[in-house]
Amino acid sequence: MMLEPMSLIGWILIGAIAGWLAGKIVSGYGYGFVGNLVIGIIGACIGGFVLPQLGIIPASTFGNLIAATLGAIILLFVLGLLRR
Repeated sequence: MMLEPMSLIGWILIGAIAGWLAGKIVSGYGYGFVGNLVIGIIGACIGGFVLPQLGIIPASTFGNLIAATLGAIILLFVLGLLRR
């Protein structure tokens, strides 16, 4: 399966926004732009795995943003536990 260039740009934008939102929601975990981007993309993978397990399948860009943000929040929470 080939990933379209616009799809890749969409993943990066959603990841950056999701990472930034998660950093604001889970206060004290700011990692800068690149860190938030990576956290958002990994969070999108986590959200894409966890939400369908709960029977929730996001079908829109906004739904994917919510899923990525929830995944990034989960990731930040786990990283916070590992830091202690």
